[in-house]
Order: sequence, then C-alpha cells, then structure tokens
Amino acid sequence: MDNKTEQIGSFKAAMGNYPTGVTVVTAFDQKGNPVGLTVNSFASVSLEPLLILWSIDKRVYSYEEFLKVDKFTVNILAADQGDLCTLFSSKIEDRFSKCDWKKSELDLPVLSDTLATLQCRVFNRIDAGDHTTIIGEVLDIQNESKKPLLYHRRTIGAIPEEFYH
Repeated sequence: MDNKTEQIGSFKAAMGNYPTGVTVVTAFDQKGNPVGLTVNSFASVSLEPLLILWSIDKRVYSYEEFLKVDKFTVNILAADQGDLCTLFSSKIEDRFSKCDWKKSELDLPVLSDTLATLQCRVFNRIDAGDHTTIIGEVLDIQNESKKPLLYHRRTIGAIPEEFYH
C-alpha cells in the first residue's frame, strides 16, 4: 500500500471516530422539485451575520441541483429520525414521497418533527477538492426540545442517557 492510500485510510478512520450530528439538507431544484441529502459535514461559522456551512460531494446525484439553488434548509435530525438519515442517504429517487414535509413560508422544503431547521440563503460556495462547501446565511430558525441523532463509526443513534450524568 502506498503512502497516499495509507494516509487516506488513516484520515477516514480519524474522521469516522469523530461523532457528529446528522442533518438533511433540502431545497427546490430549478423545476420546483424537492431535493435533499443526508449531510454530517455541517458547522456554524459566524454570529454576525448568522452563517453555517455544509459540504457536498461532487459525485452526488444532486450536486448540480444544489449548485444552482439560492436557498436551502438544514434539517437537524432528532434521535428518533434514523429512518430519515437512511432515506436521504439512499439511492431512492422520490425520497419526499416517503416522508412528512411541507413547503415553508420562505418557499423551502422543511422536514417534519426535526430537532431544528435552519432556512438559509446561499452566502458563498467554495471549491474544496472533491467537495464544494456551501456557506448559508440563516434567515429563519425553528427549535424543538429534542435529543439529536448522532453519527459515529458508520452508526447512527441517540446520545446515551449516561452521557448526561
């Protein structure tokens, strides 16, 4: 095994052992159809203005659609929404027919019963290797008092109760 392959393997192992929350990013494409995908590369960026970021793989089926949108929703999944994580990371084409969602007042698709939703306007797009990082300015925030869904070592689940004691 060459050094580059070994380095990529080590990188994947390190990042896979870093627990993250799970989101589904949604938008309407140019034809008005909802698109969405599971994303765990999500982070806050700035408080003034309110900015977040997420990254999309250039090989993902919806990559071109997300490059063309001017706004999107980050749906932060609750602990009991593992089915949505799986659905939006699958090869299923009509994902939205298999879940509850609505069109928001900001004309964005919003998934039902999530931990939180952040409706955003695209602030910037940054080419980053085999991904593009999309920075969004947060226009609307909805929070619910729920526990988050976590991703760790290719497994999704809730934070164990003993974590809080």
